Amino acid sequence: MKKLIYASLSIGLFACESTEKTPAESKPITIENNTEMNSTSIYTLNYETPSGEEKNLSEYKGKVMLVVNTATKCGLTPQFEGLEYLNKTYSDKGLKVLGFPCNQFGGQEPLTNEEMVETCKVNHGVTFELAKKIEVNGANLHPIYSHLKAAQKLDDENDIRWNFEKFLVNKDGVVVKRFAPQVTPLEIEEEIKNLL
Repeated sequence: MKKLIYASLSIGLFACESTEKTPAESKPITIENNTEMNSTSIYTLNYETPSGEEKNLSEYKGKVMLVVNTATKCGLTPQFEGLEYLNKTYSDKGLKVLGFPCNQFGGQEPLTNEEMVETCKVNHGVTFELAKKIEVNGANLHPIYSHLKAAQKLDDENDIRWNFEKFLVNKDGVVVKRFAPQVTPLEIEEEIKNLL
C-alpha cells in the first residue's frame, strides 16, 4: 500500500515539475458541455480576496470570465504570464481573469495569501485578481468550483485534475468550456475572442 501511495505521489509531483509536453499532451484537451445550472446562477456565488474582503461574481455580469486554480510552486506556474497577457490584452474588451489559489496538489501553494499575491506580482507581473486560497476538490470544495465542475463534467471522475485547470464563462454566466491544466492560456485565446 505504501509503495502505491509513494508511486502516486511521485507521478503527481513529476507531472507538475515538467513543463515539457509529451506527444500525448501536445493536443489541447477541452471539454465542451452546454449544461446550464438551473438551481444556482454563478452570479449568486461569493469569494474572498486575499485580504478577506467578500466579493460576489455578480460584479462581472456581462463579462467573459476565465477562472483558473493557481499555484506559485508548480511546473505550470509560467502560465501566470499567459494569463496576465490575456488580462492585459482583453480586460478592456470585457474579459475578467480570476485566479483561485489552491494548495491541494502536491502542496504547491504553501504561501500565505499575502505572500502569494506579492510573489505573483513580483515574479510573474500578475495584475489580474487573485482570491483567497480555497479548495477545489473534496469535503471543503468551494461553492464556485462546485458550480463550475457541475456545469462542465468530465466523463470519469469530475475532480479538478491539477493546478491551472481553466473554466470559460460567457457573458450570460454560462460555463461553456473546461480546459485541462496543460492547455496554455495562449491556446485558448481564440475561444475567448469569440465570446467577447
